[in-house]
Formats: sequence, C-alpha cells, structure tokens
Amino acid sequence: MSQQDYTPPEVWVWDPDNGGQFANINRPTAGARQEEALPRGVHPFQLYSLATPNGQKVTIMFEELLERGISEAEYDAYLINIGEGDQFSSGFVAVNPNSKIPALSDTTTTPATRVFESGNILLYLAEKFNAFIPSDHKAKTECMNWLFWQAGAAPFLGGGFGHFYNYAPYPMKYPIDRYTMEVKRQLDVLNQHLEVNNFMAGNEYSIADIAIWPWYGGLVLGRLYDAATFLQVSDYQHVMRWAKAIDDHPAVKRGRMVNRTWGELSEQLHERHHGDDFALRTQDKLEQS
Repeated sequence: MSQQDYTPPEVWVWDPDNGGQFANINRPTAGARQEEALPRGVHPFQLYSLATPNGQKVTIMFEELLERGISEAEYDAYLINIGEGDQFSSGFVAVNPNSKIPALSDTTTTPATRVFESGNILLYLAEKFNAFIPSDHKAKTECMNWLFWQAGAAPFLGGGFGHFYNYAPYPMKYPIDRYTMEVKRQLDVLNQHLEVNNFMAGNEYSIADIAIWPWYGGLVLGRLYDAATFLQVSDYQHVMRWAKAIDDHPAVKRGRMVNRTWGELSEQLHERHHGDDFALRTQDKLEQS
C-alpha cells in the first residue's frame, strides 16, 4: 500500500510490527513491564539516563555545577538502555511514570524527591544551588522563555524531523519536508536571537543554553542525525558561534560523555560515580584492562 492509498480506520488498532527502529519497545500503554529495582550509589543525586540530547542536558548541568566548586552537586549516573526497555522497570517507573530518560532522585530530602522531565530537572538544580539562572527578574523571565521554548520546539526536531529523516522504516517525502521546514524555521529563530545576544538569556550562560545546546548545538555541529549538509547549517552563523563557544566548556565535554554507549570508546563513560572516572573508567580503558 502506498502512502497515498492509506485511509485511517474508524478505530485505531495497534500494529506492533509498524514502529520502525523502536517497534520492539513502543506500546500504547504506560507502566512497568518488569520488576527490577534501580541501583543506588553514595552521592546526594542519583541519575538514571542515557546520553541522548535530553540526557546530556542534565549531565552537563551537574558537571557545570561541579566545575563551579559546588561539591553538594555530586552525583551517580546509571545507564538506562532505552533500546532494551530498561525504562520500563518498576524502579524506573517509580521515579518517572512516563518512562522517559532522564530521571533523577534527590536523596538529600526525606523521603527522596523524584524529578523528571529534563527541563524541570535543570530548573530544580538551578534553584537548589542558585546557579545558572539569572537573579534579575527580567533576565530570569527571558531564561524561562527559552527554556520553555525548547520544551515545545525540540519534539519537532527529535520526534518529527529526526524520526522521519533517520529512524522511519522508509523515506517519506511529506513528513520529511514538513519537519525540515519547521527545523529550519527554528534555527532561524535562534539565529536571529543570537545575532544580538551572546547567550539565550542575554549575556549570561544559563539553563536555557544548557537545555537548547544538546539539540540545536549538536545539530549544527554535525552530531545529530548526520543532517548538517541536508539542513545547510552553515547558514546559521550565529547559532554556530554560540554552539562552538559552549562546546569548548570542559564541563560540557565531560557531560557529553556520561551514559554514552556509542562513538569513540574514549568518549564513552557508561556510568559516572566520581570525577576521576573521566580519566580512569572510559570504555577504552575498561576494555584494555
């Protein structure tokens, strides 16, 4: 059946074989699928994640906090393999009933506080440590403008463009054209804003940048969907300038490595429990031992 021949039925029926690359885990129901407790380390914060753009937001935030000398932000980061369905364990669902990474447990409270949705985790940590969030009311509002812009915009990039360009069972012109147009419009929004601002909230690096960079910075730096040429990202020179500046942060370089299971072995730190892990426990070192 061609795309043009498809007519939606009166009542939709789930077809488990029609899910593309993720057909083995996607279902129209929520909740735990297996009983399994989450591991727990010794640090105040317990993170369960994977180094997707959403996961990178939180590990970058933690590493930026530690870079500032905020030792109270020490964390354990455990790998959640979403391709294998780890996010549907009873332990993970207890921390995030939506079964999406990242999920965080703050053990400094009694009982521990669960925090889910990457943007909310950034806001939670920023407010807890009074860092990477402007104190000026107007600048803070601008930071929140862009934090919530990312929450609404990135699904068009990831679930829209990324899915149909990279993960769908076969290329489909209409959705690829539709989402390409929207992603390029979003890049233009960012480009025009960054033409007159060093960072998203003005001149201050904030959680708005940390939220947006893994998606749109990764895209223009050629790390997302292998789509840089297709999208002509070099046209967005102000986004490129901003992306490269943030990419140079030592904390960002470390944050990108945490819970990563692909790419160069020297850039993969499957779990993070101590600052020395970046020098001692990357996958290349573990495989040599």
